[in-house]
Amino acid sequence: FFFNDPATTEIYTEQIVGSVRCVQETDVEEIECLQRPLEVIHEVSTIEQQLVVDILWSDPTDNDSEIGIHANTIRDPNGTGNIVKFGPDRVQQFLDLNNLSMIIRAHECVMDGFERFAAGSLITVFSATDYCQKHKNAGAVLILKKNFEITPKLIYPSSTNVGNWIDDEETLKKRPPTPPRWKNTLPRKSSYE
Repeated sequence: FFFNDPATTEIYTEQIVGSVRCVQETDVEEIECLQRPLEVIHEVSTIEQQLVVDILWSDPTDNDSEIGIHANTIRDPNGTGNIVKFGPDRVQQFLDLNNLSMIIRAHECVMDGFERFAAGSLITVFSATDYCQKHKNAGAVLILKKNFEITPKLIYPSSTNVGNWIDDEETLKKRPPTPPRWKNTLPRKSSYE
C-alpha cells in the first residue's frame, strides 16, 4: 500500500515496495502500467521482468544504517544479482519521487509479525504465524483508521503441538461445512473507526 498526504483520502493500493533499486527511473505510474497478469521470471532479460522481480523479492536491509543497494543472499542464493536489499535512502527516494509518505509491504516473514524500517516510512507486515511450522514467528494485521493512524494487532502462534493442517480424510469429513454466504441486506457502515 502507498499512502499519500494524510490530509487526503486517496490511497494507492499496490502490494509492492516499488523498484527501489532503480528508483530514479521508476514511479507508481510505471508500476501500474505493467501488463497483468504478471509473469515472474527469475532469469530476467528485460527491464519489465526486472521490475517484477524487484517488486516481489527485494527486501529492506537489516537496519536503517545500511544504505544503498546490497546483494540479497537469502532470496538469491545463486548470486544472480537480480534480487537485492535496499536501504532507507532508497525508500525515501521512492517516496519523494512519487509524492508519498509511507509504504506498507508484505511477502517477507518477519519475527514479530510487523517491522518498521526507514525511520517508520516503510512497514513490513506478515500475517502467517509459525511460517512453514518452523519459524515460530508471530503474525500481524494492521488496522488503518481514517486519520491514517496505523495500529498493529499481533497474532501469536499456537503453543500446542497440534498442526494447523488437516492431514487425513477422516478428520476432513468431521469438519463442519463452510456456511453459505448470504447477501447482506443491512445498510453498510459509513466509516470503520
